[in-house]
Amino acid sequence: MPTMYVIPTESPNAFATGRNPKHASVAMTHGILGLLDDEELEGVLAHELGHVKNRDILTSSIAATLAGAITLIARFGYWASLFGYGGGGGGRRRDSGLTALLMLILAPIAAMLIQLAVSRSREYEADATGAHTTGNPYALARALQKLENYSKRVPMQATPAT
Repeated sequence: MPTMYVIPTESPNAFATGRNPKHASVAMTHGILGLLDDEELEGVLAHELGHVKNRDILTSSIAATLAGAITLIARFGYWASLFGYGGGGGGRRRDSGLTALLMLILAPIAAMLIQLAVSRSREYEADATGAHTTGNPYALARALQKLENYSKRVPMQATPAT
């Protein structure tokens, strides 16, 4: 069983983290405890435990690492072409610089799209796991609707690092 934490903030939210199921944690805010009824909270926690069970934190970490690697390789290619390490000369050098510039722009976009696709698919899988675990998919659906409506009124104050 993952370690459970309550974060003292009124913005309703919950998340799972940890490198594997043995070292996982699930956190929820004080706001979510007051907003949701017991069935809805059970659905949300089952969803978060679904992330742990499906090793989504590991999957997301790998996707983020690959996205960073794609971006880094594109930047190396760009700088290499600026300093003439792209091979060839004359017109080919100008073409390789243009190609490198396009890669510098397109590679991070492609990396972000890959990361977003992985993230979205993991969310759907955690929804399915949570609904299957509780046997009450409507409670999770009600919780998600409440969270969406309420979080627009009281957004969570967090830095990108958190």
